[in-house]
Amino acid sequence: INFNYLILFSALFRVALIFYGEWQDSHMEVRYTDVDYFVFSDAASLMASGRSPYERSTYRYSPLIAFLLIPNSFLHRSCGKFLFSASGILCFYFIFISYLLVGLLIRRILTLRGVPDKLSTRSTILWLFNPFTFTIGTRGNCEPIVCAIILWILICLMTDKLFQAAFWYGLVVHLRIYPIIYALPIILLLDPSKYRNGKKPVLTDWSCRRESRPTTTWESKIFILRNLITWRRVMFGVISGSTFFVFTGLCFFVYGWDFLHEALLYHLTRIDPRHNFSIYFYHIYLHYEREFTVLEKLVSFLPQLIVQLVLAFRFASDLPFCFFLQTLSFVAFNKVITAQYFVWFFALLPLIIPWSDMKLKWRGLSCASIWVGAQAHWLMWGYLLEFRGANVFLQLWIASLVFSAANTFVIVSVIRFHLSSPLF
Repeated sequence: INFNYLILFSALFRVALIFYGEWQDSHMEVRYTDVDYFVFSDAASLMASGRSPYERSTYRYSPLIAFLLIPNSFLHRSCGKFLFSASGILCFYFIFISYLLVGLLIRRILTLRGVPDKLSTRSTILWLFNPFTFTIGTRGNCEPIVCAIILWILICLMTDKLFQAAFWYGLVVHLRIYPIIYALPIILLLDPSKYRNGKKPVLTDWSCRRESRPTTTWESKIFILRNLITWRRVMFGVISGSTFFVFTGLCFFVYGWDFLHEALLYHLTRIDPRHNFSIYFYHIYLHYEREFTVLEKLVSFLPQLIVQLVLAFRFASDLPFCFFLQTLSFVAFNKVITAQYFVWFFALLPLIIPWSDMKLKWRGLSCASIWVGAQAHWLMWGYLLEFRGANVFLQLWIASLVFSAANTFVIVSVIRFHLSSPLF
């Protein structure tokens, strides 16, 4: 399979979906365009007129995202869709500088790790032609931009570009707060006994990959914690932290507390009564009229925190796999889960496929079928509630429990059949 043709075809396919979306929005009951895209567009229009994007209710993102969509105000309302869709194929390299193909980023990571060309191409197809990934961007969602930056951070770490990795990490946490979960495994990876100047990723004989075994233990992780302060770790923390605070400080200077609350603090204590895939939504819906305490708002983070710590300490040496597990579990246990969040871990899925011993015919197919089936089951009840006005909140909550169980099954299966492969 010619990889360049795959990239070209996937780009043309996304352009066709954008034009189809315009038709569906005008002729069908269910809109193709994501509601967040209208939020982005309205916020961009406010910025174009010199006003604050946070005058648009429910805009809870960095002003940089609204800035990207300013051409919507004077060119065409679909300009942002082309940008976000391109970000599904292109890595967003700080607004104007340059674009790198996300498919090429995935392929580059796999090549650095010694994956054969044919297998790396097949793995990349999971991103290029995944229904979730090509619809999210063409529906007008910004998540592919964030995914592209995370892939670039991985490449920077693998090629010993520590300063670049730290800068982009600070920026991506500013854009979307969830990548903060990657801080601990990155710090653990920067152990001087494993990550030295000029040291390359492990490139072993691919036929011997099944002999890979975990090379780190809990005792070694405790040793790392005792020797946590090193030059590389300090530099990564200082540069990424400074980048985050510079962008955040500039936005705060321009837009004040509205920015700080909507873009950052809101996500820590978010209480959303709208139906979503999360198991928490029904409890929040039933008790929304009473005031939740700060402790109640934060308690749902406890399961997430425990799982994140365990995964980071256990799999930090196999960083792409650790990122994937962290992202999947973060989404699965979050207070709010929407389909756009699935793109976060689908961008990392091609990076772990070559090291999976899971056979597609049985376990792989069962994982995919259970996950998609649980989601389709939830969407059925969601449609009845949203478009038919049926009182199916209880059934929808049960469907959320089933979907949570499906996510847990996938996480356990992926871990069970993964062949450990330390990055260095």
